[in-house]
Amino acid sequence: MDVLADVLNKIKVCENIGNLECVVPSTKLIKAVLETIKKNNYIEDFEEVTQGKFKVIKIKLSKKINDIGVIKPRHAVSIKEYQTYEKRYIPSKDFGVLIISTPKGIMTNKDAKQKNTGGRLLAYLY
Repeated sequence: MDVLADVLNKIKVCENIGNLECVVPSTKLIKAVLETIKKNNYIEDFEEVTQGKFKVIKIKLSKKINDIGVIKPRHAVSIKEYQTYEKRYIPSKDFGVLIISTPKGIMTNKDAKQKNTGGRLLAYLY
């Protein structure tokens, strides 16, 4: 069971069928990943709401996502290896981002290069 994979797949399906809103379960990891996606303008906004006993996140989609998915296994990546994984998962140099879990938080590959830190690959997005 991979909750992040389920959430990213649901976002992808909702984008493809034309929904403007998507409801996913809430965890700290998912909120951090969605915050990173929002900073890069792939989604408009998201908010956490309570439905019964559970907290869920309502995501407002902006129809800018062509493809999104998790990277399994979650490879450990040093600063020098980013280019290898960018070539593998992103179709063009400045067209998409890798989402990486670093000791400084969850960020994109561009931010991780600027902060000179490695981490583990979580997802790709373009």
